[in-house]
Amino acid sequence: MAKAKITFEDIGKTVSVPAGTRVIEVSEQIGAGIVYGCREGDCGTCIMHVQEGWHNLTEPSVLEEKVLKENMAGRHDRLACQAQIIGDCTIKPT
Repeated sequence: MAKAKITFEDIGKTVSVPAGTRVIEVSEQIGAGIVYGCREGDCGTCIMHVQEGWHNLTEPSVLEEKVLKENMAGRHDRLACQAQIIGDCTIKPT
């Protein structure tokens, strides 16, 4: 299975994970600072900013794009409960 590295800038930690893993799952496991409420992609509490490797996450769904727009998220912001890692990236909580 393919692996990818994700760096959590808030805690200065990089981990290798299987491609397709959701960011929120890794954040929970290593104690990063991404806060979340629903894990379903409709509340917006887990918005994160992608510092590097924005293209190394799965494309946002229509629902995720709607929630990001409603929360006035920036161009490289994503929902950690929805974004799946497909390549190396660096993120931080918003």
